Amino acid sequence: MADMETALKEVMEIDGCIGVALVDHTSGMALGTLGGGKDLDLTVAAAGNTDVVRAKLRAMEMLNLSEKIEDILITLDTQYHMIRPLTSRSGKGLFLYVALRRDRANLAMSRHQLRRIENDLDV
Repeated sequence: MADMETALKEVMEIDGCIGVALVDHTSGMALGTLGGGKDLDLTVAAAGNTDVVRAKLRAMEMLNLSEKIEDILITLDTQYHMIRPLTSRSGKGLFLYVALRRDRANLAMSRHQLRRIENDLDV
């Protein structure tokens, strides 16, 4: 099992990764961040994407969907923003937020690597 710091470092090794945050979607607080920079404030992104997760969960509830969200993808001109809610018992209420450069990232491979990292993560 990987701890949070190790998991964040592994996410940063994904080709094209700009930054990653582990976020509590109840409070909107980033529990840990790595990467980012002047063009990507990961604390602001964590809080903003909490609203995205909450809205999707509300919509699923209204539609009586009992499935789990695997990930949410937001495609920008030059970036992919991925939100991956954690499904383990210890990760309940948390999600990984990852920003990737579109010109460098392989989306399918990135999703595969995130799934593996999530499965090894112990929070």
